[in-house]
Amino acid sequence: MSLGKLMNKSFLTRTISGFLLCVIIAVTAIIGGDILYGAVFAIALAGLYELYRVAGMEKTPLGAVGYIGAIAYYIIIRFAEGNHFPELAVLLLIGVMAVYVFTFPKYSVDKVLMAYFGVMYVPVMMSYMYLVRSYNDDGVYTFWLIFVSSWACDTCAYLAGVVLGKHKMTPVLSPKKTIEGAIGGVIGAAVIGAVYGICIGGKLSSIDKGMAPALFAAIGAIGGLISMIGDLCASAIKRNYDIKDYGKLIPGHGGIMDRFDSVIITAPLIYYLIVYFA
Repeated sequence: MSLGKLMNKSFLTRTISGFLLCVIIAVTAIIGGDILYGAVFAIALAGLYELYRVAGMEKTPLGAVGYIGAIAYYIIIRFAEGNHFPELAVLLLIGVMAVYVFTFPKYSVDKVLMAYFGVMYVPVMMSYMYLVRSYNDDGVYTFWLIFVSSWACDTCAYLAGVVLGKHKMTPVLSPKKTIEGAIGGVIGAAVIGAVYGICIGGKLSSIDKGMAPALFAAIGAIGGLISMIGDLCASAIKRNYDIKDYGKLIPGHGGIMDRFDSVIITAPLIYYLIVYFA
């Protein structure tokens, strides 16, 4: 990379904001508890607002029902005992249906579906970052598997695609992504996961120390593969609505949904893999 490109203003902005974002995530994850809970809650609401804004419903009664549903969900996972998610999911559906009926024909079915989908897609799935961290004493270590699977895979896929990429993976949705890049991303995430397992294996209490490298490599590979779906899903929504970015909250990166698109879908997978193996 040339010195001129390194000094490019947009590149520097993206690098600095990305570094600060990583620092914020690291600090809140290490502290955990209510600090991480509050950070994830805020990020989730911001992401939901971005998605609703793209659909043109961020300040509508349908959007209000979605915000209320998201807030109620976060109150439940923090303060309620037991799993009350099924009841919340039903009540949220009833809420959006009520708005649809009593304002008919103001909203089309796709807006109603987006109101419900948005809560499940962003706040609920993003909450698993907090749930992974708070699951047990190893959460401070297993939390990072979310980012090993998503961001590491994304970086490795990009590098592999640049060097080896020939065959398009999704030529219509994302012409620059290649099958070779995807394979490189999965392998890269697996390798980084294994190295991470070697480094912190001795500190784990709920997972067999000797099993950590192989387990983390498998989680990295599976999570990396799934993270591509999250990335492409966010891209598909942007193409449907003909936009470049979801927002401008993170300078050089776009909005919350632009930066956390793969994390959203990876976090729940990591949680259930950890629950199963721990």
